[in-house]
Amino acid sequence: MSIKALREQKQTLAKQAKHLLAEAGDKVWTKEDKAKFDDIADQIDSIEAQLETMQRLLDEDVEKNFKDAPKTDPKDKAATFAKNAYVKMLRHGEKALSHEEHTSILNTMSTTTASEGGYTVQSEIAKELVDKLKGYKGVREVASQITTGTGNPLSYPTSDGTSETGEWIAENVTATDADVTFGTVALNVFKAGSKVITIPLELLQDTSIDIVGLINNRIRDRIGRVANTGFTTGSGTGQPNGIITAASVGKTGTTGQTLTVTYDDLVDLVDSLDYAYHDGTLKFMMSQTMRKTVRKIKDTVGRPVWTPSYDKGIAGGLADELLGYGMQLNNDVAVPAANAKSIGFGDFSKYMIRDALILSLFRFTDSVYTKKGQVGFMAWARMGGNLVDTNAVKLYQHSAT
Repeated sequence: MSIKALREQKQTLAKQAKHLLAEAGDKVWTKEDKAKFDDIADQIDSIEAQLETMQRLLDEDVEKNFKDAPKTDPKDKAATFAKNAYVKMLRHGEKALSHEEHTSILNTMSTTTASEGGYTVQSEIAKELVDKLKGYKGVREVASQITTGTGNPLSYPTSDGTSETGEWIAENVTATDADVTFGTVALNVFKAGSKVITIPLELLQDTSIDIVGLINNRIRDRIGRVANTGFTTGSGTGQPNGIITAASVGKTGTTGQTLTVTYDDLVDLVDSLDYAYHDGTLKFMMSQTMRKTVRKIKDTVGRPVWTPSYDKGIAGGLADELLGYGMQLNNDVAVPAANAKSIGFGDFSKYMIRDALILSLFRFTDSVYTKKGQVGFMAWARMGGNLVDTNAVKLYQHSAT
């Protein structure tokens, strides 16, 4: 079945589910109603898994045929020269570059051997990678993001005004002082590596291939994945301070709920967040595994608390909702288990991601690679993240036993 047909099938099922919800209204759901809705949810879940697999296969197929890959066309003549020199370095190595080309693409040369040249790439190329990373799924889709030219330590200013209030005051009475309190959180950057990326010599020699796009896509996927893990559960030591690490628990499941969450628990989690944050930006964050569980949760009269999404023409669509709030999938959030923090809820824009506009790229041409007809590349990127308002996100934690 084609991707288009699967999406149409999912849309039909989602509309059936919404129709069931609307038709039932406030009445108590029967076993048949629940079974029918759960069956639709299972079918939607299966279709989404198929779509994900098919999309991955399409992406891999596109990667094998780069002739139609988009190519950048900078207006600035110097930038064009630098980009061409950079491509030349990727294809043929540093020895193929003239002195002028060296100067145009290298800001700093790392301490290296002749066969393992490491370079801090000019900001234009680094910006391409940062832009690709900003489109990566997970925390980046909902977090706030800043980019700095360097990786110097940075303290981000914070101010919590949720407990502040004004006053009623009589005429000619002096107003009470209530100075705003400011604090800071560390927003330092850390080094993330892509591991070695091997490229066949045939691809490097094919001038129709967008080699910059090829390598940047690989770097984006690898660094994007490890970065999302850091933004989610990072310890803050040698890596970002993850959103799950920084946030506090708003609801702990009762004994016996090591793998489940109840309707009442979700309600308690929502209400554990200060009402001052309830401004339409709130979402749930969870893994696909946890979503399979919450999709079948019913309220006190048996109605499903999950509303499925469906496409709304070409212009856009309606997202999944849980208790009327949006959902952000993030497979680096823990799956249900004893003591696991498997659900986050709140304003995830209060998590700040910082990218340093620095990309160090290494090219390997020693015998380990050349005897296989390959060239190796590896990149280091610097980034960090922290929850700048710890009151803005609350977590659900499963019981210990």
